[in-house]
Amino acid sequence: MTQQQTPVPKNVRIVPEGIAITWPDGHHSLYPHRFLRLRCACATCVGEWPHAKRLDESTVPEDVQALDSMPIGSYALQFLWSDLHSTGIYPYNVLREACPCPECAGKRSDQPRPLR
Repeated sequence: MTQQQTPVPKNVRIVPEGIAITWPDGHHSLYPHRFLRLRCACATCVGEWPHAKRLDESTVPEDVQALDSMPIGSYALQFLWSDLHSTGIYPYNVLREACPCPECAGKRSDQPRPLR
């Protein structure tokens, strides 16, 4: 995927194991609930500036789960978490790039990490 393309999921489901997303190219991603919750980039979790991580991971329950999701425009998803957090927005391109499957993880380890 190029950075100009924003992949819009074909299907998003909350399942016991996590959030299952089917992408337009047929790829299936399964994000464990806590994996995504810990990656929340809202102002509460990372601050407004300079984006220093403020979220104390020990405060997020091991069994946290997404309870509901909703699309934000045509570019992102928002989740209501069982710990009552709901302000994070997860852009589709960020979700796709963070796919935890072995195939995608292998591709990331071969590429230089972008600077923030």
